[in-house]
Amino acid sequence: MSGRNGWRAPLRARWTRPEPGPADPAALDTDPELLLRVLCHEFRTPVSALTSLTRALADDRLALTGDERRAITALAHDQAVHLQGLLRDAAAGTGALTPAARPVDPVAPLAEILRPAAALVPRHRLLARVTRPAGACPVPRCRTRQVVTNLVENALRHGPAEGRIGIHAALGRRGLRIAVTDEGRVDPVLVEALRRPAPGAGASGLGLWIVRRLLAVDGGRLRLHRLRPRGVAIEVVLPAAPAAG
Repeated sequence: MSGRNGWRAPLRARWTRPEPGPADPAALDTDPELLLRVLCHEFRTPVSALTSLTRALADDRLALTGDERRAITALAHDQAVHLQGLLRDAAAGTGALTPAARPVDPVAPLAEILRPAAALVPRHRLLARVTRPAGACPVPRCRTRQVVTNLVENALRHGPAEGRIGIHAALGRRGLRIAVTDEGRVDPVLVEALRRPAPGAGASGLGLWIVRRLLAVDGGRLRLHRLRPRGVAIEVVLPAAPAAG
């Protein structure tokens, strides 16, 4: 995955706030209503993506080429596997749904994880740059997919309607860095959502709370940057690539 880089942290980004505190590790154990809200939130993206992809396959007016049809079918399969994994985790009580110390999560190359998330963004709005070492880096398959998908959905929902969405990743001395950018602005609502120790009522901030919860399992961090001349970057930092196997 490659493209123009709209995020250059050393030159154009400024970390605007202290890192948020950890999410409440026991919240889901004591709040069945929150568990239901988490399930509904996490199921929303794969269900919507499957609806759009299968609609495209069924639309005779699109005159898809064979390569396009195969690509859409592959993306639909990825979303179906993701949904199946969420259902399995819900039944087993793992992943984002319980505060297990380190649930078993098979690893996969980051590039494989990013492709379905990038497919959520219309092509004319997508900016992506993933270095080769970062793309080959093994990451927890389910947790990382949920993290990146939630961040992309957040950018699509809260950024400008036709603004560019960036997905960037690089591997350095401090670990794996993944950033999702949009052309919006840092506002108090976003800062509060990133700092809140437990999710508020309704769906507001729930996706970011889930992201923080998932990152905590792998010792990851979430950082907020203000981009210059405009834009927001939410950066995930994983301390080291998990060992394959």
